[in-house]
Amino acid sequence: MIGDIRETKECQLKDPMDLFHSGQVVKICAPMVRYSKLAFRTLVRKYSCDLCYTPMIVAADFVRSAKARDSEFTTNKGDHPLIVQFAAKEAQVLCDAARIICPFADGIDLNCGCPQRWAISEGYGACLINKPELVKDMVRHVRNQIDNPKFSVSIKIRIHEDLKRTVDLCQKAEAAGVSWITVHGRSIEERHQPVHYDSIKIIKQSMSIPVVANGDIKTLKDAENVHHLTKADGIMVARGLLANPAMFAGYEETPFQCIQDWVDIALEHGTPFTCFHHHLMYMMERITSKQEKKVFNVLSSTSAVLDYLNDHYGV
Repeated sequence: MIGDIRETKECQLKDPMDLFHSGQVVKICAPMVRYSKLAFRTLVRKYSCDLCYTPMIVAADFVRSAKARDSEFTTNKGDHPLIVQFAAKEAQVLCDAARIICPFADGIDLNCGCPQRWAISEGYGACLINKPELVKDMVRHVRNQIDNPKFSVSIKIRIHEDLKRTVDLCQKAEAAGVSWITVHGRSIEERHQPVHYDSIKIIKQSMSIPVVANGDIKTLKDAENVHHLTKADGIMVARGLLANPAMFAGYEETPFQCIQDWVDIALEHGTPFTCFHHHLMYMMERITSKQEKKVFNVLSSTSAVLDYLNDHYGV
């Protein structure tokens, strides 16, 4: 799939920093395992999403295996600006991954926020917030080895209990040349506790580069409130966009046109049934009755789903 777009790459790439200089709050689709793939990115871009991330890709596998590259990363000429998120723990491996991806994406993001046990045990994700020198080294290496000055290098982090440590990490990353920092306002241990938007505000005040706020943003109103609270330059949304891909365009719940668009895009992209169905389950969560969910959620083929949507909603 990477090879398919080689000839169009030069004119398609964008500078993501232009978004942050636009004076508008940047609306961002978060990296989501299994979900923030090309078909879904295509959908949210139709509904006012400014910037999209791929799901997290393990850089070492990506560098080592052509098979991993083909299965983990697909894009096309409309899929910009695009940030590829990597899990990495060695500067050169991250650089090698960045060099491979550079012709096809507009930047990379280093995952310093994933709290899953497997990631932390491998030295990836949120454990990196406790290794500021390593993060600094990785950012600096990519900056030095990628020739394209418009290619962004960002990091996504969680916060420490002692916020001074987080501010120190962010300032070190800024000194190394990081383009922006996304802050999920919870610590590694916190899962469903309230997000510390006050901490994001303090980090924003401590930096001269853009800061993106992330965590529990479910509606456009939430996004506006979080921007007001934190003064963040961008708002990153995960589950809120799964439930309503048209959220950034101001819709309170998923409009039927968006469901139709998903069906068209998913079929065009050859989206596997489970992924196709799961996205619809998320999108229809707020607009279907308990009884309808019981029926819809156990459908087991694309044709059954299409028949159901046609019979019940005229989609």
